[in-house]
Parts: sequence; structure tokens; C-alpha cells
Amino acid sequence: MKNNKKPEVNLELAIQHGLNEEEWQKILDILGRKPNYTELGVFSVMWSEHCSYKNSIAMIKTLPRSGSRLLVGAGEENAGLVDIGDGLAIAFKIESHNHPSALEPFQGAATGVGGILRDVFTMGARPIASLNSLRFGPLSVPRNRYLFDEVVKGIAHYGNCMGVPTVGGEVYFDECYTGNPLVNAMTIGLVKHDRVASAISKGAGNTVMIVGSSTGRDGIHGATFASVELSEESEEKRSSVQVGDPFTEKLLLEATLELARKDYLVGIQDMGAAGIACSSSEMSAKGESGMILNLNKVPMREPDMTPYEIMLSESQERMLVVIRRGFEQEVKNIFEKWDLNCVEIGEVTSSASLELFMNGKKVGSLPAWHLVLGGGAPVYQRETKKPDYIKTVRSKNLKNISEPNDYNAALLKLISSPSIADKSWVYHQYDHSVRTNTAIPPGGSAAVIRIKGTKKAIASATDGNGRYTYLNPRRGGAIAVAESARNVVCTGAKPIAITNCLNFGNPYDPEIYYQFKEAVLGMGEACRAFNTPVTGGNVSFYNESPKGAIYPTPVVGMVGLIEDVNHITTSYFKNDGDFIVMLGTLKGELGGSEYLKVIHNLVVGDAPTIDLSFEKRVHNACLESIRKGIVNSAIDISDGGLAVALAEACIGNPEKPLGASVYISRKLRDDEIFFGESQSVIILSISEHSLLKMEQIAAKNIVPCFTIGRVKDNGRLKLNESVDLSLENIKSAYENTIPEIMKLAL
Repeated sequence: MKNNKKPEVNLELAIQHGLNEEEWQKILDILGRKPNYTELGVFSVMWSEHCSYKNSIAMIKTLPRSGSRLLVGAGEENAGLVDIGDGLAIAFKIESHNHPSALEPFQGAATGVGGILRDVFTMGARPIASLNSLRFGPLSVPRNRYLFDEVVKGIAHYGNCMGVPTVGGEVYFDECYTGNPLVNAMTIGLVKHDRVASAISKGAGNTVMIVGSSTGRDGIHGATFASVELSEESEEKRSSVQVGDPFTEKLLLEATLELARKDYLVGIQDMGAAGIACSSSEMSAKGESGMILNLNKVPMREPDMTPYEIMLSESQERMLVVIRRGFEQEVKNIFEKWDLNCVEIGEVTSSASLELFMNGKKVGSLPAWHLVLGGGAPVYQRETKKPDYIKTVRSKNLKNISEPNDYNAALLKLISSPSIADKSWVYHQYDHSVRTNTAIPPGGSAAVIRIKGTKKAIASATDGNGRYTYLNPRRGGAIAVAESARNVVCTGAKPIAITNCLNFGNPYDPEIYYQFKEAVLGMGEACRAFNTPVTGGNVSFYNESPKGAIYPTPVVGMVGLIEDVNHITTSYFKNDGDFIVMLGTLKGELGGSEYLKVIHNLVVGDAPTIDLSFEKRVHNACLESIRKGIVNSAIDISDGGLAVALAEACIGNPEKPLGASVYISRKLRDDEIFFGESQSVIILSISEHSLLKMEQIAAKNIVPCFTIGRVKDNGRLKLNESVDLSLENIKSAYENTIPEIMKLAL
């Protein structure tokens, strides 16, 4: 028999639960008494950083959170909801599962995918695509190879079993992520306007039901665990990592979508972080109502579970449902058809409190509003201090860095860098074509999914650059938005909205909070410039291992709309003789570049400059030329600069790689021309008869437009007189790096 003796509830125990003295006193004031053990547990998870956003929400609210296409406000529902016309909407969101993936990479990544899928289909939207953004330490370290291997397997396992294509993403490797990988998962769903479900509880007397899997002890205090730094002792918290079952979730998805069509559904929310505690309090607070919950009625898969454990369990594949009284059997019929639990555990009240009972005895009474983000949960603005290192790294004179003796060797080394190299080892493990709507598969500028029954398509990309944000936090935040927007533009899509995942270190460190605050301000500036409001997302603090904090890594999930699938554009060259045109200007910016890191082992300088109004004009010029039908391919300059973009455009054609001959007049050093990562630059290929039209479109948008070369069916890439490589050599360096390294992981 389990020993259920509860410890004495006092300040010391509250601190052990992650609360501080001020928060303990606030709880005493709210309740007018000391909380019992279960109540303390609920307060501790609901006021954890993971659930309350207490150290970030003040800054998050500075981001643009409204727009003509938004159907719900940012953070109001489980995911953002954006109108795409024809009575259809896109639900989408990105979230992190960093800490669990550091300890149990397979389950951590798998349940990260499962959680974000539930956020989307809980709204009545069928998931149509998933993406991810991943960061690991160098693959030369065995532990990093293990984490990389297991995380990718976990993502593939869950997504493939669910029948949701994983269509895109990004993977970077850097020393700062050793011991603290980043696993950010994004899902996009499609829903008709009249079938959107809400996460709300209202109507006194209505029935509260729990559906899906049974409840166990897995994941208890997972939200609290995600709100602290990783340490040597973190290994002891493996029980805080949830265990996922995608086959059950697939059944839950179908049952939930069936329920969402019924007018007797009042509200529904998935149980992610903090389990029943979170879903019951958030739904009640939103509906200005309360609940009576009979915890002994919750289906349990382990014996002798306490109220504390039942409320805080983060067992996966569960939902809390509120329905109009009298329709209980109809709901049970739906879930029984899918072989899932469906049990009445309580009812809605007008009291605004959660009244918890176990075997007829009251075991807790909690005011819902005081528990939640946007209600009574604490809100802090932390102290900031500009980091001392910024002055040091920016003081480096990059003109003193020696140029490569051999540009051919430099390009091959750069393109075989794991952060740039081909990621097909990753996405070949994902089923990216299930449901047959994937128009542009992984590996391009952005993924594109057709919307069946319409002429429309959705483009999506995830982007972020930790090095840029480390060197210049505000600029790094802005570039994350700009890069993701530029990527969807290159497919022919107009950027319409973003979701974000903000991965940072300890917010109580003034230098870390400076990075966070500045990055958010930069993101806000870019979102306003592009009219891409933030629909929601996730903040992940405490990304620190015993070796120190990660680079500040804001990740943006951008969604763009293509009105006509005939405008879908890919990134690779297609026709011998096409002219290669550059929109934008090369500024020779090497600061924070992959070139400096890979060739010179330096992370110095300033992040590339960005003029957001100019960036927007580049978008407009590119989109107009695509819609006029004169663009054969489009790829932006990003990691590795012009040389890498051209190399990828040459070898990307799946039918036949095509070479290129490019000449750019030397106002800059060759390494600045080839490897500088100037922003707001897009490389197009265009037939000769369209050149004049292209120049007119660029002039109208006040964007420089240069013809820099021709596509050649000669199997070579030539850049000025400095680079002359066979596509065979480029392709080998690009494609073989990660598979060869990962053979060591077997």
C-alpha cells in the first residue's frame, strides 16, 4: 500500500514546489488560510513559469496581437485561428518540449508533437501539417548524436502514427545546445468557421467529462520541471517526462472532431501541462464559472492515486469536456465508438471556484481566476542589464580576418557543415506526403500544403538564428520574423500571421532578461512592418545546462497564403539559359555568419542589418513577379550567404541538377560577396523575355534588381574567378555529411 501521508504545508514546502515567499503570502491572502497539500500543488503548477508566463507575459503583450484575418485573439484559445477565405480557417501553434527531450529524447519529442496536435484538433481543426525547429550540440559528441537520433525518431513515430505529414522545419548544431537541446514543434490544422470549438466552461449544471486515456502518475510536476534549469540532478526527474501513445491520440482526434460538430458541446480543452488542474481552471476562468470535480471518478491506471496526483498528472491523450446537461449518453456513444474512456466527473457551477471531492470528502477549494494567466497569477518585469560580452564581440574588426586561400574548399566545407548540409536524413524518417496534399516537400524554402476543394495553398516555415540574437538581440528577433516571411514569399505566399517559441536562459539573470526583452521588441517591430500578427506561442525559459545558457533563440513559425496553386514556386533552377537575378543588395556582412563560425571558428561582429520597410518592398516585388508568371525559381540568401543559396538552387532539381555561372563586380572582398548573410536578398531565375518586366516590377517597388549570371546545363557552379566546382562534388559534400556522422550513432 502506498504511503499517502502528506507533508506539512508551510513556506519551506512551497519553496520546494517552486514558489517564492511573496507568492506563498499571496496564496494565504487569496484563500484567507493555509492551503492544503493538494491546493498547494495546484497553485505551484499553475503559477509555474510554464503555465503562468509570469516573467514573460508583460513583454509578450507588447507584440501585435490583432489583425483583419484573426478569428480569435492571441492566447484566447488553444491555438491561433486565421481566416483564409471560403469559410475556412487555419489553426496553428508552436510549442517547446526542451527539458523533457534533454532527459528522455524519444518520449520528450514524441509527446511534444502529441501536445501540439491536441492543441490544434481541440479547436475542431483537422491537423494537415507539422513542422519543427531543432537545436543540438555538435554531432562530434556521442551524447548529442544520441539526442538527435532519438528526438527525430520520436517526432517521426508520433507524427507518422497520427497520419499527419511532417513537412518542414530546421535543424542547427552549436556548442551552446550541448546538454540542453531545443525541440520546438508546430502543427497547422484546417477548420470550417462554423465548426470551431472553444476552451470554455459555462452554464451552471452542465456536465464535466474526462475523455481519452486513463490517468497515471507520469508527468506529475512536468510543468514545474520545465520551469527550472537542467542540472546533474535532473536525471532524477525522469518521471516528470510524459509517455505518449499516438494510436490512442489518433482515436481521440477522430472522436473530438466528431464531437466538435455537435451543438451540445459547450467547451473542450486538452490536458497538457498541469493536467486537470490547468484545463479545469482555465476553462472555468474564461467562462467566469466554477466546477465541482469528483476525482475518484477519473479513470486511473495506477492504484491509490491521491487528489494531488490526479490533479497534477500529465498523462497524455486526455481532454476535459463540458456539454449541455442531458446529452451525456450521446457523448459517451461517440467516444465508445472509438474505444475511448468517457466519464462524467463533475458539473459546472456559478461559484467561480473549483471544488474538489474524493470519495465524498472535499479535498480542495480553489478560486479559478486566481490560478490562471490573465487572472490572478503573478506578473513580473525582471531587471535588465546589457551583457558585457556584446561590446567585446562587436569590437572585432572583421576586415582583419584573412580570406580563404581556396574558395572551392571553403564552399565545400561550408556546405557540408551540419547546420547547412542536407537534412534528408531527418525528413526521410517523416511521412511528409500522407494525405497527398504536400505540394512542396521538406528541403525547400518553405513547405506548401494544398487546400483541397479550393485553389488555395498554405506555405509555412520555421526560422530563428541564435547567433544573430546573441550578438544583437533586437535585430535577431526581427530577423527571425523577416527570414520566415521571406521563405514563404519565395514559394509565392503572402505572409499572414506568426506563432513563436521563445527559448532563453534564466529570466532572473538581468543579462538574459535583456536578451529576451530586446528580442521581443525586435519581433514586434518586424510583425508590425509585415502585418503578421502573433497568434500565440510559447516561452521556454531556464534553457541552461551546467555549462551555461543557450544562445537566445527566438523561433518563428510563419504561415503564408497562396491564393492560386498555379503560383507555387520552388527554389531550384529549372531551365538552361535562364537569367539569374538578384533582388536586394549585398552588403558584405559577415558578423554572426556560418562562414565565420565554420571557417574561422569565430562568433563575433554584429548581426546583419535589416531595414524592415525595404524587406517588405522586396517581398512585394517577389510576389508580384511570381503572380505575373515570370519567375521560374526563388531562393533567399540566409545561412552561408550567396554561394550556398546558389549551390542549393543548382543541386536542388530532383530531375537534373543545373549549373550556374555568376559574376558580381568586386566592390567587396570575395568572402563578403559569397558568404556574407545580408538580409532582404532573393535570388530568382527568369527567362530572357521576362527580364524587362522583372526590372519594371522591381523599379515600381523601389528595389535594386541585378542580373548576376545564367543557369548553365554544364554541371558546374562558377562564381567570379574564385569558385569553380562540379555539381557532383557539391552534391556529395551537401548530402553525405549527416548520414556519415549518424552511422556512428548506430
